[in-house]
Amino acid sequence: MKIPLGRAALLTAAVIASATVATRLSAHGDVVPQAVDTSALPDIEGGNDAWVASNPYRGNAKAIEIGQSAYGQNCARCHGLDAMSGGIAPDLRYLELGDSGDEWFLERFRHGSSHDGKVYMPPFGDVLGQKAGWAIRSWLETKHTDE
Repeated sequence: MKIPLGRAALLTAAVIASATVATRLSAHGDVVPQAVDTSALPDIEGGNDAWVASNPYRGNAKAIEIGQSAYGQNCARCHGLDAMSGGIAPDLRYLELGDSGDEWFLERFRHGSSHDGKVYMPPFGDVLGQKAGWAIRSWLETKHTDE
């Protein structure tokens, strides 16, 4: 089939334009950590630098609301929407409840995870801060399942 020259030029231009647009898009959106407004949460004893060992916001409705938003902006791209992993990263619905789960969460959130020089999860502790971390943890506990 022969395409008339005018149409061929138009088709070529459309393909080039599509390729140009496609190169500007990224599969997971902006991967720069997104700031979390935690101003509505009570301060944590010791401030944002002295990390506490257990979640001070457990069951706090406002923290859960903030945590849900923060998770969607910063965690869902790897851990899955609504904390339901598709296999890229751990499914956080299975994270233990209470202080034992807090310990694992805190370690990963603050320091990330890397093996053999490969970063599997970047550290978020210094970037998002303690209040945001515990808000995310508060929301994750509402998604917990043993199934």
